[in-house]
Amino acid sequence: MDLFVQTLVNGLLQSGLYALVASGLALAVGVVGIVNFAHGEYLMIGAFLAWAGSAFLGVDPLLSLPVIAVAVFAIGALTYRVSIRHVLLAPELNQMLLTFGLGILLQNLALMLLGGNTRTVTTPYQASSLQLGDLSVGGPKALAFGLAALLLGALYVVLYRTTLGRQMRAVAQNRRGAQLIGIDVDRVYLIAFGVSCALAAVAGVLVSVLLFASPTVGLVFALKAFAIIVMAGLGNLTGVLWASVLLGVSEALVQTYVPGGGGWSDAVFFLMIFGTLVLRSFRGAR
Repeated sequence: MDLFVQTLVNGLLQSGLYALVASGLALAVGVVGIVNFAHGEYLMIGAFLAWAGSAFLGVDPLLSLPVIAVAVFAIGALTYRVSIRHVLLAPELNQMLLTFGLGILLQNLALMLLGGNTRTVTTPYQASSLQLGDLSVGGPKALAFGLAALLLGALYVVLYRTTLGRQMRAVAQNRRGAQLIGIDVDRVYLIAFGVSCALAAVAGVLVSVLLFASPTVGLVFALKAFAIIVMAGLGNLTGVLWASVLLGVSEALVQTYVPGGGGWSDAVFFLMIFGTLVLRSFRGAR
């Protein structure tokens, strides 16, 4: 029983990081209306900025987190101005090709400038743990979960308790109607895409502490984020939370109880996507 509870706790802690990555992607899909295949590369940028700050300036990644979030927000806003805004009314294939190409560009640029080796961040609290009765919780994992929960709560408040959030929801529901009532749709899109990239970068900072930084580190998390938003429903931020918990706990259970679970866990989110699509097709047929 203790092993089962420990596994559930590990999965829950992991789900916070998944939810942070997926919420940014869901924001881009739900508000801007574009599937950003380069989402994982903004996570990679955040991870490398955290590593660089630690390696060259001696700044703890968590202390540099606000600066990195603002910097990547600016990068995301620039990306929107230069490229994304020009394909919003284009066919979906054009949008996908643009963001897919952008992801390849950023990943290969990182490979050229930094090489393919992984970079690790060393912090005083990296090996710390919290003992809660018979349960052991890694300090960095608990800290990452707490920060993710705080940021997701802040995102909810912005979306449902502020004027900007109401404008985002209005634009997501009806772009033309939002324009008619005087909302600057282009400004809302720019902010939403920038926040989406910033959330990915914050997740990247946490990944640099928990794992490492590398040019391809964002790929796995981006794939899982896509799985989560498919399960939750495109643009459904509330559903993202439950889908993240489901994925995190499922992976933890497979890794613990299935022989060779480390390999099988990588297939869990593909099975979840397939099951979700089958279920929705069945409901649509009815």
